[in-house]
Amino acid sequence: MRAEGHVALSLRALPAVAAMIAGAAGLACATGTAWAQSTTWQEEAPAWGESETPLPTVLRTSGLIPISMPGSSLRFGIDPQSVSVGKDDVIRYVVVATSASGAVNAMQEGVRCLNREVKTYARHSASGGWRAAEGAAWVPLSTGTAATRHSAIIARSGLCGFDGDAGLQRDAAKVLRDLRSTAPSGS
Repeated sequence: MRAEGHVALSLRALPAVAAMIAGAAGLACATGTAWAQSTTWQEEAPAWGESETPLPTVLRTSGLIPISMPGSSLRFGIDPQSVSVGKDDVIRYVVVATSASGAVNAMQEGVRCLNREVKTYARHSASGGWRAAEGAAWVPLSTGTAATRHSAIIARSGLCGFDGDAGLQRDAAKVLRDLRSTAPSGS
């Protein structure tokens, strides 16, 4: 009998409960609409925008900061005068690879340390000088990919820092100091 009374009470309360649910849903929808139309924290934080990257004007092959590249017959170095940290938190530099025969290849690259990505902006050839890289795009840093192996090692060799700052609030002087601290001895 008690159970029947409880069921009857529940059935009598059902219209009131339904009205409360409908009211709450309406409030949530109205609040959601108002929130979506207002200025929100998402709108206040600007979307990331990449800064303009001019092509290098010269290729320097002396005074480079050597980078240890295990397993490679090429000698790699960073042009210290090319290192910059943009307002977009991209660390840009020119890396020079020299073969035992003296052949030189160079690339202007940028690394987004926080995202662990690299982009090749330009390539240098002896016959044509600096040229913008076709189809330049951000790609993941990886030591397992031939195209980005050197970039990943450079990032780990001080470009992205050792103190967990991942490129944020770094300046060119700090990047250069960290790169020099890991350079092979005798350089």
